[in-house]
Amino acid sequence: MIDVRGVTKRFKDTVAVDSLSFEVPTGVVTGFLGPNGSGKSTTMRIIMGLDHADSGEAVINGVPYHQLAQPLREVGALLEAKAIHPGRTAFNHLWYLAQTNDIARRRVSEVIELVGLTQVAHKRVGKFSLGMGQRLGIAAALLGDPGTLLFDEPINGLDPEGILWVRNLLKGLAAEGRTVFVSSHLMSEMALTADHLVVIGRGRLISTGSVSDFITTNANQYVRVRTPRTDELAGLLVAQGARVQREDDGSLAVSDLSAEQIGVTCGNAGIFLYELSPQSASLEEAFMEMTRESVDYHGHRVDEDVATSTSGK
Repeated sequence: MIDVRGVTKRFKDTVAVDSLSFEVPTGVVTGFLGPNGSGKSTTMRIIMGLDHADSGEAVINGVPYHQLAQPLREVGALLEAKAIHPGRTAFNHLWYLAQTNDIARRRVSEVIELVGLTQVAHKRVGKFSLGMGQRLGIAAALLGDPGTLLFDEPINGLDPEGILWVRNLLKGLAAEGRTVFVSSHLMSEMALTADHLVVIGRGRLISTGSVSDFITTNANQYVRVRTPRTDELAGLLVAQGARVQREDDGSLAVSDLSAEQIGVTCGNAGIFLYELSPQSASLEEAFMEMTRESVDYHGHRVDEDVATSTSGK
């Protein structure tokens, strides 16, 4: 388990991490989310002992990283895939790391095969694509067969097959009882991969808990209803405490009542239904709503930009 306890980190006048505390449990994939500049990478570097916290501490199974006798056997991390000497081959890079922690040479071949780099194992990594570099970084993280794993944006540069492979890998590692902590900006992928979330903004904890609870709490979920008696049904539902919004296509978006409750109301009133479909919110929608006040850099809406450029012609 990873335990971050009241960690604060400043870079001159900038507070990158601010009194941050959270736990990363074992046996599940924990997604680490936050807008750009929220402190995710700094937090991971502090956990790995690469940055020193001004106050607080981060421990792995109760011990700071720098106190681990053979760290590669206990913790594996992919924080920067390109942090490799370009003149080394993939095999020699991993063999160099293995020797620092008394890891057998055969394990190097095992992880190279696991990540799909067998055919390029003896080629210099300076010629590797971004995706190949990511796979090599994952191999390095897995080298010591550690019980705790950290991945910062592990699917950057990967094709769809590679993304699916990483997703299944992370889930498999968690199913083995390991601690798996992964950051990503791709909400759709996190929704498919993560079981648990830690969400931060401007260096502070915003939320922690299950993915389903995060979506339910922070995104509007509603039931789409189509009927030939729209006005009558809307009145009945509002009388029961529902929030009803009329859509452009004539349907109703109903919040605060379940599909079952709406169906019973229609049945009792003899109202025919053309559609009764719960609309589930996405992790992206929940994330955008929850972090709205924590975004430092906002882009212009595309439609506004197009309108401006068109009017100026």
